[in-house]
Amino acid sequence: MTNSLTGKVALVTGGSRGIGAAIVRRLANDGATLAFTYVASAEKATALASEIETAERTPLAIRADSTDPAAVKAAVTQTVERFGRLDILVNNAGILLRGLVDELDLGAFDRIIAVNVRAVFVAGQAALPHMGQGGRIINSGSVAADRSGFPGSSIYSMTKAAVAALTRGLARDLGPRGITVNAIQPGPTETEINRDENLRARLRPMMAIGRMGKDTEVASLVAYLAGPESSFITGAALNIDGGYLA
Repeated sequence: MTNSLTGKVALVTGGSRGIGAAIVRRLANDGATLAFTYVASAEKATALASEIETAERTPLAIRADSTDPAAVKAAVTQTVERFGRLDILVNNAGILLRGLVDELDLGAFDRIIAVNVRAVFVAGQAALPHMGQGGRIINSGSVAADRSGFPGSSIYSMTKAAVAALTRGLARDLGPRGITVNAIQPGPTETEINRDENLRARLRPMMAIGRMGKDTEVASLVAYLAGPESSFITGAALNIDGGYLA
């Protein structure tokens, strides 16, 4: 434990599994008090909360569907009511709905924008009244913002490009308040959600270092951006992709 985040309160959306859970574990390990949201995986959320609980810090797992703006706002409110402050917001929740442009219906289009873009804005807006000097907003983007890579990913790629653009704009808006806003852009990463070995075998040769990323590696970048040593970084979209875009 580095204790670099001791005394800080963090909210991670979509934090019960995959990269989100790795982020929750890392921020807790660095001393932060954690709240995180989940949608369907209540058992995983409960288990994760128990795993990171300490004598000094009891985490808060919040059921909140990121397609619902009211639920996103309520997650921020519950976090502040429980812990009295909010220092770090990690907009990690996201969905991937693949389909060729003539196959995806408007409902799928609206849903992916709601989760991947609108929820980022809604959570950030709700968090701002509770954030002060040194606040951190970290948005989960993707290398798909710069390279779609596969047919059927056009809408997903569009949303992640929007996250990068929104991050830059928010950085300009919030810089005078001493709040930094950055995005991480992971490449293909091995998680419990992504277990298809055939897919992994196809992806590995695309990396300059010949392997996919680990969720703990992505969490390390988030922890750095959440910590005091990143205070001069804002408006950045940082690739963590093993050379996928090289």
